[in-house]
Amino acid sequence: MADRHPPGKLRIYLGYAAGVGKTYQMLEEAHEMKHQGRDVVIGYFEPHGRKDTILKTEGLEIIPRRKAEYRGTVFEEMDTEAILSRHPEVCVVDEFPHTNVPGAECTKRWQDVQLLLEAGIDILTTMNIQHLESLNDQVWQITGVRVRETIPDWVMQQADQVVMVDLTPRALLNRLARGVVYSPEKAQKAVEHFFQESTLVALRELALRQTAHEVEIRQVDYDSPGFLDTDPDTNRQAKAQTTERILIHVTSDPSTAMLIRRGKRVADYLHADCFAVAIVRDNGPADSKPPEQEAVERHLNFARNLHIETRVLQGGEAAKTLVEFAHLNGVTHLFVSRPQRSKWPALPRRNLVQQIVRLATDMQVIIVANRVRNASQ
Repeated sequence: MADRHPPGKLRIYLGYAAGVGKTYQMLEEAHEMKHQGRDVVIGYFEPHGRKDTILKTEGLEIIPRRKAEYRGTVFEEMDTEAILSRHPEVCVVDEFPHTNVPGAECTKRWQDVQLLLEAGIDILTTMNIQHLESLNDQVWQITGVRVRETIPDWVMQQADQVVMVDLTPRALLNRLARGVVYSPEKAQKAVEHFFQESTLVALRELALRQTAHEVEIRQVDYDSPGFLDTDPDTNRQAKAQTTERILIHVTSDPSTAMLIRRGKRVADYLHADCFAVAIVRDNGPADSKPPEQEAVERHLNFARNLHIETRVLQGGEAAKTLVEFAHLNGVTHLFVSRPQRSKWPALPRRNLVQQIVRLATDMQVIIVANRVRNASQ
């Protein structure tokens, strides 16, 4: 039996917007590793017409992209199989959250990266804060853009190192004006929409907070810079000291996706266990219409993709069943979504929330409103 490679290490270069210098910094590190004698290749690089960054690829081996046709158009994607066959020590992979062309073996590039890591290849990669799944709603509130390409938080948490590449918003806007980030036409559109200073300031704050959180959860040993405490006994002990437990109530309501993201993010900050629980009646699903049943299952699958433990419980009284489960499992925080006020069908849901609040007197009940942006946005 052939010896298996130990898993590779993942380093993420995190930014808050295009043009802050993530790819440039990543390529500089790649050159330094090559100078140290390591076998380094570029698995995927997106130039975006940035001359200084393109020059940084010189002297590094580039694995040719594979071509994939979709609806009459030819796209170029990272050739994961070619990288596995080449099997370098280190592989540079730009744009971690990218969605592959339909029909590819992996739907997302981060899934391709996982295959490379499993093969023992170290990865350097880049992403912006707005692609982190748990921040999707906050980013939408800040920018007015619903980001579709997202990465589950657990993927970032598995990274060995998260490095924030920072640049002040004013400096980034100066780079944009000089044509360093985008072409003049694209730069003008960016300034009119996403690249407003107030928006960039808010995104930068999110990135700084997330980076601080990533450092905290890794329990960095400051006596040994660059090394992380990965002792499983230490991690088990830290988890054992956690007394918080989160329960997220899953329904067919569209706001449930937002509720799951919010609950999961709180659970991560508290280092708490997290459950996503749906209630069905003894004689069938509480949401009896097939479309609503499908919505519940879709939300449960979303929670599973975020590595949240899911349960489907049967009970004639939804509030009582939910709170009894919470008591049995030591839940301290119960997340429910606030029902819509404007429609009569919402009344049963409103009554359900009131019942949960009455029954769950020994835990925090967090009623989360689904904030709606104004029509101008």
